[in-house]
Amino acid sequence: MTPTLTISRLTKRFGEVEALKDVSLVLEAGRRAALLGHNGAGKSTMMKIILGLISHDGGAVSVCGAAPGSPAARGQVAYLPENVAFHPALTGEEQVRHYLSLRGESPKQAMTLLARVGLEKAARRRIGTYSKGMRQRVGLAQTLIGRPRLLVLDEPTSGLDPVSRRDFYDLLDGLSAEGTAILLSSHVLTEVEARTDSILILSGGALVAEGTLAELRARAALPVALLARPAEGHAPALAAAFPEASTGPDGLLRLSCAQAEKLPLLARLTALGGALADLEVIPPSLEDIYSHFSRRDGQ
Repeated sequence: MTPTLTISRLTKRFGEVEALKDVSLVLEAGRRAALLGHNGAGKSTMMKIILGLISHDGGAVSVCGAAPGSPAARGQVAYLPENVAFHPALTGEEQVRHYLSLRGESPKQAMTLLARVGLEKAARRRIGTYSKGMRQRVGLAQTLIGRPRLLVLDEPTSGLDPVSRRDFYDLLDGLSAEGTAILLSSHVLTEVEARTDSILILSGGALVAEGTLAELRARAALPVALLARPAEGHAPALAAAFPEASTGPDGLLRLSCAQAEKLPLLARLTALGGALADLEVIPPSLEDIYSHFSRRDGQ
């Protein structure tokens, strides 16, 4: 099966600035990729090229087997920007009915789409009365029109409360299971850490890291943290057994080790038996990994 999105040695310049440098990636159907990078890393430029809004200077891009911006590609791609704008005098239902008509779909689907994003009760209110999070949901509803094969989402949870963010990612999980490929740009790393299949890290226009979270953890080789809670009365013995540990005001012993040393250290801890009340292993977070690869590239 042809990948939903294929980018090969993509380059783009704006005058003297090289916004993208020899970027290559593949996004298969049903896969969710998080696109991460500092401001100016090239994320917006890449998304604009994928959507056909700007041209590229070198390399090749295939969107659903077609050229970016072509009628064949545009009919299978949906986009949600960070800041959506709708006519304030229209209701949510009227706005979505309008988009359905533009896409050649039945306007009768509007209420179904709004219900999927949790706006059925506010569908007949004017958008001018909506909060930012509600407007974002209208934008998400319009991306679902026509069952797109590729979703391009730029900070899609901006303005959403925690419950709405969870519901949003549940919706993305369902779309992914149906075969929709999702490219999601976000600065909220704790959100995408557990809800995407692969991580793409752009820095200075170059793709400095790509892979699953587990693969990037292995490549970064960052230390693992362990928190050990002594059983009552055993804190001095535990501290003596691990002089390299630091003890916080909460009484927990904090240790760190390289990935290769994790199992031997766990064996030493568990050998203490009743002296240990609890143990928590904290692997490097996505934020740690992102910082590692970005700093390596001079950021």
